[in-house]
Order: sequence, then structure tokens, then C-alpha cells
Amino acid sequence: MKVAFLAPAGAMHRYNGMFHKNLHYAPITLALLAALLPAELNAEPVIYDETAEAIPLDLKADVICITCITGTAERSYRFADYFRSRGIPVIIGGVHATVMPDEAKQHADCVMVGLGDETFPQAMRDLAAGRLKEFYYGHSCVDISGRPIPRKDLLKKDRYITLNTVECVRGCNHACSFCAYPTAFGKHVITRPVEDVIAEIKTFKGKIVIFPDVNLIADIKYAKELFTAMIPLKKWWFGLTTTAIGHNDELLAVFKKSGCKGLLLGFESVNQETQKDINKGVNTVNEYDWIMQKLHDHGILVMGCFAFGSDEDHTDVFKRTAQLCLSAKIDLPRFSIITPFPGTPFYNELKEQDRITEDDWALYDVEHVVYKPKNMTKQELERGIEEAWMMCYSWKAIFQRFDFKRIKRWFFIYLLCNIGYRKYAKNFNKYDESVMTDNSDIPEV
Repeated sequence: MKVAFLAPAGAMHRYNGMFHKNLHYAPITLALLAALLPAELNAEPVIYDETAEAIPLDLKADVICITCITGTAERSYRFADYFRSRGIPVIIGGVHATVMPDEAKQHADCVMVGLGDETFPQAMRDLAAGRLKEFYYGHSCVDISGRPIPRKDLLKKDRYITLNTVECVRGCNHACSFCAYPTAFGKHVITRPVEDVIAEIKTFKGKIVIFPDVNLIADIKYAKELFTAMIPLKKWWFGLTTTAIGHNDELLAVFKKSGCKGLLLGFESVNQETQKDINKGVNTVNEYDWIMQKLHDHGILVMGCFAFGSDEDHTDVFKRTAQLCLSAKIDLPRFSIITPFPGTPFYNELKEQDRITEDDWALYDVEHVVYKPKNMTKQELERGIEEAWMMCYSWKAIFQRFDFKRIKRWFFIYLLCNIGYRKYAKNFNKYDESVMTDNSDIPEV
């Protein structure tokens, strides 16, 4: 059985788009599913991640398995329709398929709803036996211990900054109103056994390890145990947490000893009222400078994420945010439009207020405006985010943000990542709605 796994990508992040290799690490989902293929099927898997390479229209397979998020749903459906027209059965899963299963079913023979660790192998057995179901529903508390190592050997390795990505925590103990994760997969926090994670990391070549999990400190006790166990490995690792890490000196010390060199933090906004509105109470705006100094004191670089367009934002928010990034010396500022993903409280609120203006999922990529902002026009919001990118990624701003006093030894890493985002900032305005929604490279059925 030949199994083709596809991960379509939006125009910005496609292999021929503008998401530089320096900012792109190997994905886990499809590589894990490839590893979970039942041995008795003697399956021959291939993976096409469109952020790294083109998806060939002439590929030959007995089944196509597509993962999609909301921003890639329209393109995923276009691929699905095309391959089904060639007589190849299609299975669709992922966040968007989970929250919109009936929609996804219009373009697929089978829809995987929820987590697929247990249901995907069963679906493949059913397919081989000629009894594939239309829907498979995964449990939100699936056991992720003792699983095989993802088949990242199937990825185009020279298109990623590293293949060394590993999952240790699923879920988050926060429920931000705009986040699609709890809507799709629930609010449970699931952890892999520490020995499983360490064993997988020991198979990695090179020094860098990346944890793409949405919140590494969702379980504090587990985080201390895991990163204490990582100390002897002498790796450099990067991951995602909340700003709460700044208040836990014991865990922060463990992070430093275990080789933490960078964290992604969702600062979200310079307006404290917005934090309350989006249910991100863990953030305290007047602590951002202090948190940055503390993390830099521990040799940790920070990607700080901000989302524009909340009901508390006025047109001055872009300049205020850029100024904070400069003064607080946020190493990698990243800007987005707060986006109402289907099924989330934020989406439901805007839908009730008749403020949703776009129904093409391709624009739900967190960089385009799909609703009516409250205190500015759509054009002002679009122009403002572009200005924020440009203000923070001029050469002057890049050097102004670097904390020479505290993290000067990591200047090379800092510069490498900033060059990647400088390219992103300079090309941001090229990806307008017409480019984002154009899937004409895939034959229409």
C-alpha cells in the first residue's frame, strides 16, 4: 500500500513564498502518522510538506492523507478534490477538519476528527479491508507513551533549519478566546514519559532541539523533571511557554542548566484590557521589560508575539507596540492579526455581532483581516501591521533591540533569525488577498 501524506501550505509559508529556512523547523504530525502505520500493511509512506517542496500532481498512491489548519483548508480541499477525481481515496484530518468535519467530508472519503494517534492506524486497517468509515473520532486524553519515533527521514531535510523536533506536552492549561487548540482538542494536558522524550532526543544529530508544544510549562512538575533530565545531554533547546516562566525562579534555573537558548512568549498586546478580553490573564503588560531582562540574564532569547485588532486597539497601538519591542529588547518580535478561527469563543462573538467579513479560509492565516475592527478600518489595521514589521526590522532597529550587555555571546543566532524575519517584513505587502486565495496551480474539478 502506497500512502501519501500531504501538508498543503498558504502562499506566504509555501516553499516558494517568503518564510525563510532560518525560521522553519521540521513538522511532527505527518512524520508521526507515518510511523504509526500498522506493520502488517507493509505500507510505503511518502511525505510532501508544501512549506518545503511542491506537492506533485502526478503522484501515485493508494490513499492520500491530508492535514489542514483553517488557513490551508481551501487549498487542502482543492488537492483533495483533484486526487479524488483521479480515483484516489482521500482522508482529511487536522484542526480545521476537527472543528468543521461536515464541511471537510464534502471533499474527502474519510475525516479524522480529533487526535489521530489511535484512530489513524485503525482507519488504515479498515481501508485495507475495504470498510473505511466516513468519520473517526479520537479521544482527547489519548495515551502518548511508548509510541514510535516520527519518520522525519521522509522529510526534505535540507529545507529546514533542523529536523530535531520533539513532542513532550500536548495541551495547555489556558483557554485563550482566540485559540483553536482547546476548541479542537479539549483542555486536557497530556505528557509523554520523560524517559521516552529523552530516548528520542538521544537519536538526534547535532546540538539543537526544538519543542513545538503550545505550552511547555502547562505541567510545572513535569517540566522540572523533563528539563532536569536534559541537563546531561548538553543540548541547546528552544520552545514555547507563557510569561509565567518569569515568575518561577526554580524552573528558570533548570531551563538555563538544561540548555534553553530561546523561548516563544505570547505577549499578545500592549493593552492590559485586551489580556482580560482574550482570557490571557497570565500576561501583565507592565512586567514585559522585567521579564525580558530576567530571561536575558539567563541567556535566553525571546520571540515575542503580538496580535493586533482587538476591540481595545486604536491606530496608535502599532507604534506603541514597536516602541515596546525596542525598549524591552525583544529579540524576535512577531506580529499577527487576532483571528477568529471557527468554533472559538472569539469567532462566535464576532459572528453574533455580524462582524465576520470573509468566508475564504485562505485568509485565516493570522496576517489578514477577516472581520470588522472596532476602532479602526480594515485598511488601517492592514497598514498598521505592515508598519510594525518595518519599524522593528530595519537594520537600526535590529541592532537597537539586541541586548549586548546580557546575551552578547548569542549574537550569531540572534542575527540569523532576525535576517529571516527582515526578509519576511520586506515582502509582507506582496501577499494580498488575491495572492493568498489563488489556488489556480491545482486543476479545478
